[in-house]
Amino acid sequence: MAASLLTREPVKLHNLARVADTDMMRDILRELGVTVVATGPDAAVITATDVGDTVPDAMGRRMRASIVLMGALIARAGAARVPKPGGDQIGARRVEMHVRGLRAMGAEIVETGSEFIARAPNGLHGTRVVLDMPTVTGTENIVMAAIQASGRTEVYNAAREPHVQDLCRFLCSMGANIEGAGTDEIVVHGVRRLRGTEHHVIPDYLEAGTYAIAVAAAGGDVVLDAGPQQDLPSVLLKLQEAGAEVETSEGSIRVRRDLARPLRPVDLFTWAHPGFPTDLQPQYVALMTQAEGSSIITEPIYENRFQHVAELTRMGARITANGRDAFVRGPARLHGTDVSVPDIRSGAALVIAALCARGTTEISEAWHIERGYENMPGKLRALGAKVELRHESEQLTDPALRAHGD
Repeated sequence: MAASLLTREPVKLHNLARVADTDMMRDILRELGVTVVATGPDAAVITATDVGDTVPDAMGRRMRASIVLMGALIARAGAARVPKPGGDQIGARRVEMHVRGLRAMGAEIVETGSEFIARAPNGLHGTRVVLDMPTVTGTENIVMAAIQASGRTEVYNAAREPHVQDLCRFLCSMGANIEGAGTDEIVVHGVRRLRGTEHHVIPDYLEAGTYAIAVAAAGGDVVLDAGPQQDLPSVLLKLQEAGAEVETSEGSIRVRRDLARPLRPVDLFTWAHPGFPTDLQPQYVALMTQAEGSSIITEPIYENRFQHVAELTRMGARITANGRDAFVRGPARLHGTDVSVPDIRSGAALVIAALCARGTTEISEAWHIERGYENMPGKLRALGAKVELRHESEQLTDPALRAHGD
């Protein structure tokens, strides 16, 4: 959606996730003067004939992904005012790599306590950008800024995640010249202009991974339609090591686990793609609470990504977090209680734990879950889970999720 700003021609997107963050990005684009017209439940036409340069502060702070507007706005409008990333408070944003790369391309960027103010009075030019570590949004920002920059831009240690590759495919369909998407070196040759296009967004591998882990934890036999198995190599291998049965075919993933078969403890180290995604680490911790033995979960990417540990412990989990490591002892006899969601992926972990627990679990601050998962309660109910979403008020601003374990 951010990259749609790079052309004046209409862009039609299909398979947009029906989640709160998609709605928020749509509202931000409209505030920037862009026309966004829904053409179906998961499709929209975006026309950026005229584009402003200021992302509304309150909107931008509600989602961490708003930072990807910086590269697109500098390229299209020659300037950008973007609030510092909001959303999940899981650790340092590492946006200094974005800023350093854009400055190397000719952007003048001032950082205040609350926002980034950028301008490119002489336009952008190609350069060599070396990232300290693979950063998804940093790679996306630099690639978008480089599309219409003069000359050649080389991004070393680039992120290889599926959604980075999909962005590059989308941009190429608009006329961009990009080499190396899916590798750690992306080369962009600047072009004069981009055209409109029609694009189908890839399935969300993090949503698929979450449900695959849920089946392994709670038991069952589930087929994930449009399951992107090629994007989940390390996740599916870990589930097999832990004792789940995994079958893949073109376009689907089947995960099975008989509760009579105990789960094995398997240590985990998160890393950039194709390593185990940090965004599936909380769900994996919930899984390991049901394994027979001890496991060590290491999280080197974000320093504050064990916020789910305290809530899982309230449910009876035996977890000790120490710095970047969490030590999990299982199997834990989880019980339903009142817990609160600190971030999107921790929310998914609490839902998985609630499915494994005895009794009813009341999960407050469930709006976090709605930011990243489309109709999770409905999908789980279709699989036989007892889950309901309710709201505390008529304004529907404070949803809570109630799950009943067996």
